[in-house]
Amino acid sequence: MTPVHSSGPIPVAQRLTQLPPYLFAQIDAAKRAARAQGRDLVDLGVGDPDQPTPAFILQAMAKAIRDPKNHRYALDQGMPALRETIAEWYLTRFRVKLDPATEILPLIGSKEGIAHLPLAFVNPGDSTLVPDPCYPPYRTGTILAGGTPIALPLREENDFLPDISGIRRSCKSNTKILYLNYPNNPTGATATLGFFKDVAALALQKKLLVAHDAAYSELAFDGLKPPSFLQVSGAKEVGIEFHSLSKTYNMTGWRIGWACGNAQAIAVLGKVKSNVDSGIFQAIQVAGIAALKSPPKKLAPLLAAYQRRRAILVEGLRKQGWPAPTPKATFYLWTRIPKNKRSAEVAQELLRVNVVATPGNGFGEAGEGYIRMAMTVPEARIREAVRRMGRLKLWSTRTSASARI
Repeated sequence: MTPVHSSGPIPVAQRLTQLPPYLFAQIDAAKRAARAQGRDLVDLGVGDPDQPTPAFILQAMAKAIRDPKNHRYALDQGMPALRETIAEWYLTRFRVKLDPATEILPLIGSKEGIAHLPLAFVNPGDSTLVPDPCYPPYRTGTILAGGTPIALPLREENDFLPDISGIRRSCKSNTKILYLNYPNNPTGATATLGFFKDVAALALQKKLLVAHDAAYSELAFDGLKPPSFLQVSGAKEVGIEFHSLSKTYNMTGWRIGWACGNAQAIAVLGKVKSNVDSGIFQAIQVAGIAALKSPPKKLAPLLAAYQRRRAILVEGLRKQGWPAPTPKATFYLWTRIPKNKRSAEVAQELLRVNVVATPGNGFGEAGEGYIRMAMTVPEARIREAVRRMGRLKLWSTRTSASARI
């Protein structure tokens, strides 16, 4: 961790000194510096969809923004119509019944709710169980609440799922939250209902709150339909699930998502939110309703585009000797690097040929030895990135003989 110091006479809060540098802020700084030199970057770094928000969502927003009733403070708990639409979507997609009044809470993007959740449950000295590698706010939200994140390594040999016995061993009397994320960022891994069933049983026994981040549930390929944690028996007694419209509908800048599940967890998270924000701009909620009411076939072109990009990237890297897997879900490729190199070193080498990728160790210590590439640029740019990476010869014959899996 890099220490944080005050630049003036007012001391910085101790909790900030415990935070690692935010990964994507560092990547953005490197990109800005390169672009300032006039370099043409192919950005496979941050997972921000390049395609526009669908026109039917824009039309709903345009109409709503002209309605004066949407110009005032929004309800902290979101519009009843939005909560009802989320409940309908959940019932259709997962066959899970949710009470719109008590089991659903709209969020200013799922990241906001994930970061606020520890403020509702974690006291100073408490701990949370955080997958490693992981989306950084699981860890940083815990630290900001005065808690200690305990890493649960995700190993390739276990399909990037935390080991149930490892969760049991890591769980202490003061452990409050277990974070999960499937389909997974950064690994692209998926989970089964059997795994979720085992987690729910353990959480009931250990009195753990399971916080499942399902932001990528709709970005899956080859007919796969990733399940919800809330589908398994007992999950609502211990679980809260986070969803987002950001990746599914190309709405990252709109900032709209939700939490759902255990009524107590929803209530206390809502209490935190009511004290720190004033809800989602109501016109955005109207647009969110339009998105969720759209038929699944609306997503088909988006998924087809990502599948084409996946094929170009995976096949291109394999021809160069990379052990690139074919991700079942998300728009990320998580791949090993040669054993004689470090993740940050490879990211720097890629940047030298004007390709931006994310070093695996930025997601946690267990991410060392991997690199993440986001398929959020057009096909031609992915081909160009593959061509540029080929110039590095990272997986040369000599290297691959000693460094392949």
